[in-house]
Amino acid sequence: MGIKMKKTVLRTFFLTFVVLLTSCQVLAQRYTTHKVKKGETLESIAKKYMVTPYTILQLNKELKSAADVTPNTLLVIQTDGNQKPEEPALQEEVVSDEQIEPIGFKQHKVKRKETLYSITKRYDISEEQLKKYNKELYASTLRKGMVLKIPKFPEVEEVAEETPLDLETYSVKAKETRWSIAHKYGISVDSLVRLNPQLSAKNSYLAVGQELQLPRPKGDSLEEQSVALFESYSVPKSIGLFRISQEYGISTDSILKLNPEIIEQNGLKEGMTLRLPKKQIKSSEINTDNYIFYVVKPKQTLFSLTRNLKISRDSLYSMNPQLENGLKAGMVLKLPQNKSKELEVKNALVIDKINLVDSIDVALRPKILYLLPFRLDRIDFEKEERTKSQIKRNDIGAALGMYTGALVALDSIKKMGISVDVKFLDTQRSLQNVKSLLLGESLTDVDAIVGPVDRNLLGEVAVQSAEYNVPVIAPYASSATLSLRNVYFSMPNEEVLRNRLLNYIENERENESIIIIADEENERAKDSILSRFPMARVAKMSKDGSLHLIDFQAMLSEKEENWVFVETKSENLAASVSSILNASSAEVIDENEKVKKTFLIKMFTTNYNSAFEGNEVSSSHLSKLNFTFPSVYREAGNDSFVKKYRKDYGMQPDRYAIRGFDMTLDLLLKLAHKKNLFETSRMIGLTEYSGNRFNYFDDQVSGFFNRGTYLLHYDNLRIKQIESK
Repeated sequence: MGIKMKKTVLRTFFLTFVVLLTSCQVLAQRYTTHKVKKGETLESIAKKYMVTPYTILQLNKELKSAADVTPNTLLVIQTDGNQKPEEPALQEEVVSDEQIEPIGFKQHKVKRKETLYSITKRYDISEEQLKKYNKELYASTLRKGMVLKIPKFPEVEEVAEETPLDLETYSVKAKETRWSIAHKYGISVDSLVRLNPQLSAKNSYLAVGQELQLPRPKGDSLEEQSVALFESYSVPKSIGLFRISQEYGISTDSILKLNPEIIEQNGLKEGMTLRLPKKQIKSSEINTDNYIFYVVKPKQTLFSLTRNLKISRDSLYSMNPQLENGLKAGMVLKLPQNKSKELEVKNALVIDKINLVDSIDVALRPKILYLLPFRLDRIDFEKEERTKSQIKRNDIGAALGMYTGALVALDSIKKMGISVDVKFLDTQRSLQNVKSLLLGESLTDVDAIVGPVDRNLLGEVAVQSAEYNVPVIAPYASSATLSLRNVYFSMPNEEVLRNRLLNYIENERENESIIIIADEENERAKDSILSRFPMARVAKMSKDGSLHLIDFQAMLSEKEENWVFVETKSENLAASVSSILNASSAEVIDENEKVKKTFLIKMFTTNYNSAFEGNEVSSSHLSKLNFTFPSVYREAGNDSFVKKYRKDYGMQPDRYAIRGFDMTLDLLLKLAHKKNLFETSRMIGLTEYSGNRFNYFDDQVSGFFNRGTYLLHYDNLRIKQIESK
């Protein structure tokens, strides 16, 4: 089943050579344009440039079929420089829709009174296409109850740009993205990629100084002028053609061709009204510091855009004057940066929220490989007590939890009609064993690998799977020392968790007094809090690592509420501080026994760990202090997964089982939407299941990092979720 992997120097050299050779061939491709003349057809144009009609349709996505090729249409043609002389076609080749292979299928159950015509119109396919994949229709008529296979073909979208006649070299500046550059030049991102085939298809990364080929600004030739956006210009006193050409960035010849009255009236005159292309926005103004971007989808309207993007029609037009020429699919619109607080944004691009459950394609069959540390070679099944003891260990217990949770997810996805090819392998926590397992598996058709749990094995799995462009989901890793481009780190890192709480504090705080209690091991957390809240005061710590009580109590404010950060991994410090804070929040009689003091105190931490769950820490104290913290997990409720797990296994699922279910369901739903996790991840925003959130951010260098977190607090002896405002 596929070719086995062999990691040898010769193979590596050969693959590198092939990649370099392919890259050179791609870079050698050139593009030209062709204005359709009367009598020309798609086939005759394809013959002239020695390309296929399908290639022309792919490069000109505003064309849905050969019938759309009409006189004066401007086409982009990929050419290697060889071109046949123009000659009349003696016999035109007919390009049938069947030459384009379907990307998948969906099922349709025939209802009463349905006809072949109504079905083909509903799914936008031809009758011949329907019969080709349902051969029984050649011999029999359509009947109620018949289940038909409906082919799905690549969508041909309209594009916003008008293709220019020549290109210029553009150097990428800091904080610019594909979206910002495409907007700057008034083209779609797809067109930018087509003009620069050296760009990676796996990510949207651009390096500062990277050179791109882009169309020259509109208005620099007669053909371009016909599609440019124009404005009126009243000629002031003492100004010449050269100055106007400099101001608008076009040649003097273009100005004369656009305004022949200049020649007719023997030169430029004061007060003369000229027709000139609208000025381009300066490139330095458009970057990710100032704007976010949105790519217009097919069938969207201005009404739906303004509603979904939460912006007025006037504001949208003022920021995107190209809308005066009409709204088209593929347009890149810019929005103010502050909109990122209201919209789902990834890599400066606004993404549309997609309901994965409603977007599955039952024709897809994901193939998943699990690498978990079952360590079955070490379990003594002959002795029951020893077996139980071994299973209770963290690694084996975590593996079995993930395994059982994944099985429930697989059963759930099966009920949705998705068939999954899945295989579980035991890593035995051995690098040699992992190498052997991967050599024994064909990764050519694997859609994703879940695991390994061990960080020291992750690099080996990532490197080997990257050769086949297979994504790897790390169940418990938040980062790696190496740059692992194809790895999804499913655990949010400490910085993400810390920022989640600090953002909340920033939004909620009015005049509360902030105090930081941090031991030596948590200096970084203390510095992060101080960078956000410079007015915060830091409590002194004794040499033995305990809190300097007298100094701390002097810091407490009677007028304002006290918000106290406790940053530690020591159970003793967590217990003593929570006890002190709880006592301080009650009424206190001063040394003269006359004045009663009452301190209002809330307790926070940016790093919730086992220290706060120790036996010495009072849950009652934490509850009275409204102890608030960020978390990767939340407690699962009595949802369908929990009920199903209890029914199947006779016990409550632990956090490992919940994570196994959530990770597996999230992965399979994304692969059932589109069988390319890299592509789907850039389209899908935040997803949430029984007890975990996933919101992957592509840093374009080191992998995909999960930013899905919860904000929790103790309330009436229970841990509850705080909903973000």
